[in-house]
Amino acid sequence: MFGNWGFSYIGLLFLLMLFIPNIIWAKRKPEGYTAEKESKVLLLFERSGEVLTCCCSLVFSDFNIHQWTLWSLWLIAAFVFMIMYEAWWIRYFRSERKLSDFYSSFLGIPLAGATLPVIAFFMLGLYGKIIGMLIAAFILGIGHIGIHIQHKKSLDYSQNTPSP
Repeated sequence: MFGNWGFSYIGLLFLLMLFIPNIIWAKRKPEGYTAEKESKVLLLFERSGEVLTCCCSLVFSDFNIHQWTLWSLWLIAAFVFMIMYEAWWIRYFRSERKLSDFYSSFLGIPLAGATLPVIAFFMLGLYGKIIGMLIAAFILGIGHIGIHIQHKKSLDYSQNTPSP
């Protein structure tokens, strides 16, 4: 379940790629955004997944770059998904920053702001062969993607409901 204990500079890089845009977003939230009606169960999964993913990212040296093998393709794929995540953020920050922009897809991936980092961390777990990271990313995905689905459905409903 666990690999080699030790600091992961790759994990730190992934967390920086995750946190920096989110810190900027905190000051540039889309108009009308609210977290008031989020499911408490999904929020519990999201928060638990965030803590577990952050911890796993940093404490297993298995995520660091080692000898090149075919298994290294998992790391490359994880980086590709994180780069796509950064590109999605760039597109969001250049947009009008509406709720529809925030819950948009990117290159065919729905709810890209939630989906791309979960996929990236799951692939990082595959690369490092760390079951704990795979479980953490799965838990994070249930909560984070679930909450985004909930918000998107609410947005779609409000856009399709005629005004009185």
